[in-house]
Amino acid sequence: MASSRLASTSSSAAEAAAAAAAPSSAGAAPGVTATATDDKQQQRQKQKQKQQQKKPDNSKSSGAAAELAVTPRSQDFSRWYLDVVREAQLADYGPVRGTMVIRPYGYGIWENIQGWLDGAFKKRGVENAYFPQLIPYSFLQKEADHVEGFAPELALVTRGGGKELEELLVVRPTSETIVNHMFSQWIQSHRDLPMMVNQWANVHRWEMRTRPFVRTLEFLWQEGHTAHATPEEARETALEFVALYERFALEAAALPVVAGRKSRLESFAGANVTYTIEAMMGDKKALQAGTSHDLGDNFARAFNTRFATKEGGGGGGGDASSASSSSPSPSASSSSPSSSSPSSSSGGSTLAFVHQTSWGVSTRMVGGVVMAHGDDAGLRLPPALAPTQLIIVPILGKKGTDPAPIFEAARKLCDALCDAGVHARVDSSEGKSPGWKFSHWEMKGVPLRLEVGPRDVAAGCCVLARRDLPRSDERSKSVGVPTEPSDAFVAGVKATLAEIQTSLLEQARAFRDENIRDVSSYEELKLAINQGLWARGWWSGSDADEERVKEETGATLRCFPFEQPAGAETNGGGGGKCLMSGGVAGEVAIFAKSY
Repeated sequence: MASSRLASTSSSAAEAAAAAAAPSSAGAAPGVTATATDDKQQQRQKQKQKQQQKKPDNSKSSGAAAELAVTPRSQDFSRWYLDVVREAQLADYGPVRGTMVIRPYGYGIWENIQGWLDGAFKKRGVENAYFPQLIPYSFLQKEADHVEGFAPELALVTRGGGKELEELLVVRPTSETIVNHMFSQWIQSHRDLPMMVNQWANVHRWEMRTRPFVRTLEFLWQEGHTAHATPEEARETALEFVALYERFALEAAALPVVAGRKSRLESFAGANVTYTIEAMMGDKKALQAGTSHDLGDNFARAFNTRFATKEGGGGGGGDASSASSSSPSPSASSSSPSSSSPSSSSGGSTLAFVHQTSWGVSTRMVGGVVMAHGDDAGLRLPPALAPTQLIIVPILGKKGTDPAPIFEAARKLCDALCDAGVHARVDSSEGKSPGWKFSHWEMKGVPLRLEVGPRDVAAGCCVLARRDLPRSDERSKSVGVPTEPSDAFVAGVKATLAEIQTSLLEQARAFRDENIRDVSSYEELKLAINQGLWARGWWSGSDADEERVKEETGATLRCFPFEQPAGAETNGGGGGKCLMSGGVAGEVAIFAKSY
């Protein structure tokens, strides 16, 4: 098994190699750099003990007591989030600092995200593939902006099989380089285009400040990669997939995201432009929930990823012959046309560089759903992503009551719902009160709860409770729901789930809209950010102006929204006055503090 260590890399392979070859600290495993002193280890152990002491044992507590396990959102949003992740059994901390273990319930949410996206990708003609997790460090060096952007986050493998490796390997931070290495071999002709692949994988980025799901050393994601003959096709594809992410956010995650274009400073390292969906969390911070990158021919030139154009036609990237000597193919020994010189082309065709896109959504989306929809009682999951959409809680009543009819009624209702495609289950656990179970499933964000007791069975009706509404809202409970598993019962449950999905989206949209402030000057922007709001205003500022905003307010330019005001140049208007420089600005931008 290969050993790995963190190296603070630079664009120089020599510097990276020197960092990797530094002697190990005493007591560390051979070839692995010790990352903490004994004092720091003891300090972490003490912190862990304190956390364990704070962690309440609710296994036998009442429902009301269980709620106290979660810090109120208004009191400490960060602590509330960590409490909910723990109590809802979404994830736990891994033994390596900054890593997390995704528990089954949290992974169930991710599986539903996967299912929605994977189906949409395949409808578009995208095929799944898998690329190696270990990537030669030299691959990253081929694209200067790429290696510079990722250098501080790289984990390097220096030993394998008990020996020093001849070449440094990077634990996958993203896959543009390894994908291009293969594309340069697979793509030979215009007939091979477009090429569209996606992989579901894990990636590693050595983050210093971590938070479960939102920012961890290792996380899960999907990353799509496409290659096209023209820059227009690549741009259209990048826009198409950010639109798909927006639709997913609205329809499945109930997140009213703002879709738009990133600034140059905020774009992906190696991309011509990055498109994004930005979601507002419950503390009004922004979360970048998904991105799509127009890579142009940047990686194609670095890896010599070329194709033979149609006879007499161009590929939109021009003749690639001028780059053949300065950018040799990683597979120079290959006999494929993609690694041949242009002179080997026949029939009047020429070799041109492909134009590419990459796009991805990660387990960060799970954290976004928690922070956008959760309340003091825990999670509130959109039905489209909930592992359990309806929980049936049998209420056994007084001692001596025959439980058989109650469980039988519960099972019949559950079977009817499951047969109709509803994710339903019966809580038949023993030793816990109905109140404890109510709070437990509320904490886990189950959209609907069905309460079935002896009186309900006798009367032929039961109680249905909604998670999206507070208990004090009379609409949160419906009485008189028939216990007969009829088509009408199933249809009623499905209709209520649809109402909850819409309700959560409307609540989140209202919260977002009331917390975006239109500003016309830098002073107004600073005031809005200081109040925890998103600031929206006309912008044509320089990179230096953007950096100034970040340094002085802690906010970043989240995006130039696709949806612009009537006066924007994209809508035929003359634009407005830049809030920073006072010059003409063709579009508005949104600034906010973010995760």
